[in-house]
Amino acid sequence: MRRTIVTTAATAAGVVLLLSLKPHGSSSAGSAPVISSDTGATVATDQPSGSGTSTGPTSGASAAASAPASAAAKATTKTVTGSAIDTRYGPVQVRITLTDGKLNKVDVLQYPSDTNRDEEINTYALPQLNQEAVAAGSARIDSVSGATYTSEGYTRSLQSALDQAGAH
Repeated sequence: MRRTIVTTAATAAGVVLLLSLKPHGSSSAGSAPVISSDTGATVATDQPSGSGTSTGPTSGASAAASAPASAAAKATTKTVTGSAIDTRYGPVQVRITLTDGKLNKVDVLQYPSDTNRDEEINTYALPQLNQEAVAAGSARIDSVSGATYTSEGYTRSLQSALDQAGAH
């Protein structure tokens, strides 16, 4: 009789403890924030940070200041979104910006972020992948150790964007 009471009490306590635990992952209703190669930081929106147009110098600016502005106005900027590549842990998709045919910015629009571990891995890996892609100017970049699936999805989405843009 005494064992039954102790066993029942222990079981009840165990059930209460299990029910009080919170899940590790966070199920957010929105999508993951964009990770950009501009700063390597997370951006709260998936919209481009600039409109792609520049304004001329103010009336008080000197002629020397207007020369860089006119050179920048002649540069052609093209933004292309790559295919969303499904990986084991979720889709990966990038958006690239090319200036005069040269890759100068990569934004990661989608990446696995369902669990805290996904967020930890991708917060570390994606800025590295962005930096390597901009430095290489292509999708021929090394994978990040510990983020193999994300790295593979990233390079495939990056290559798809470069193909759409007509860049190699």
